Amino acid sequence: MATEVGGRFEHVLVDEYQDTNHLQAGILSRLRQGNTNITVVGDDAQSIYGFRSATVRQMLDFPREFPNTTIVTLDQNYRSIQPILETTNRVIAQSSERFSKELWAIRGAGQRPQLITCAGEDEEDNEVIRLVLEHYEQGIPLRRQAVLFRASSHSTSLELALNKQNIPFRKYGGLRFLEAAHVKDMISFLRITRNPRDQISWFRVLHLISGIGPATAARAIEFIAEHGFQPAALATFDAPSASGNELKVLSGVLSQAQHLSGTNPAEVVELILGYYDHLLEQNYENYERRREDIIHLAHLAKEHQSLESFLDDLILDPPISTADLAGPPLLDEDWLVLSTIHSAKGLEWDAVYLIHAADGCLPSDMATGSKEEMDEELRLAYVAMTRARDFLYVLWPLRFFGRSPGVTDRHVYAQRSRFFTAEVVATMDERTVGRQRDGIDSPPDMDLGGDIAARIRDIWR
Repeated sequence: MATEVGGRFEHVLVDEYQDTNHLQAGILSRLRQGNTNITVVGDDAQSIYGFRSATVRQMLDFPREFPNTTIVTLDQNYRSIQPILETTNRVIAQSSERFSKELWAIRGAGQRPQLITCAGEDEEDNEVIRLVLEHYEQGIPLRRQAVLFRASSHSTSLELALNKQNIPFRKYGGLRFLEAAHVKDMISFLRITRNPRDQISWFRVLHLISGIGPATAARAIEFIAEHGFQPAALATFDAPSASGNELKVLSGVLSQAQHLSGTNPAEVVELILGYYDHLLEQNYENYERRREDIIHLAHLAKEHQSLESFLDDLILDPPISTADLAGPPLLDEDWLVLSTIHSAKGLEWDAVYLIHAADGCLPSDMATGSKEEMDEELRLAYVAMTRARDFLYVLWPLRFFGRSPGVTDRHVYAQRSRFFTAEVVATMDERTVGRQRDGIDSPPDMDLGGDIAARIRDIWR
């Protein structure tokens, strides 16, 4: 079969070869059993999709797989200015194994990349906003500027800050809107309003209430079914004492929502939010951000004449991520781009702000278990920085909010990403922003380990 299929093609050409996996490379190899007329194009420095089984080894092992391979290096760069390339060349040079190349620019000189140490997340947010508006006044539209980050959660505080400043933005990457737990909750409420026989939605909604587990939820659904799936029946269900009053309130809200559903879906969303609000705060972290999603869900609902049409459109054409609704374009259809590094690959902007460039964030503390993982994290940093045409800013907070369970206020002290070595920093302009906070506003090269240890000892004195 391989010989038959491969014989149909005199030449095989492959683009973005660094994104292939073992299976795809195996298929390609078998297509060329009759001859070696094969050309692949790719950049091993941009192999960043290991989470979906792509591996840089396909690029690195290609000359071994196909002996007598001719390697043509494309090192002339048409995107970035030379100072940006001088920095990124030194970043990727740290890779343990790669095809060596030094990119050079045809666009000449310009501003050197800046490495900005921030006292905390607030200072990082404020500095990004200041720079974005400064470049906007200089004639760079918001849509030609991008804030990049390793993980979607790293932009949480910035999104809130942008909302307060009424700066429009769109976010790419991260959790799809309908996959967010709080959005699933609201849609379950709306589905019950539209169709009270939806037992799956009933099960999800009842589980939000304290004191109701799977067995009680199942009994409640049976009770509702025996009473014609009328939400009003829930008020008479023999519930545990801890949840009885809550179920009566829920019964009234859903009954009222049914009455409104035929004419005003926005009022239905607002009504349910009024009830759901305390459950949202009780069950989830990042309450304010999640609440903004639900509020904007109500704004979307205003464009529809019925709850049925609103739910149909929401399911068929959902927003990409939870943050898409947090900042709709307001200024002449212009908006700032917020994106994970993975979603930014292949794109470019005049100004790029790489935030949370601290160890534990970049590289991620979940991806430091092997040399291969560390190399991919390094390539992620390289991809982010090479998206910039004219201006590159790398920011990191000395102190930021830890989003995994911990002690006290869950703030953690960070160190600059290990990828920004002395050799890399030598090509950048360094500065510090933010007020001195608890003695942590120290120079980037200071050994923070001893300072943190001393502060921990002080807690117990």
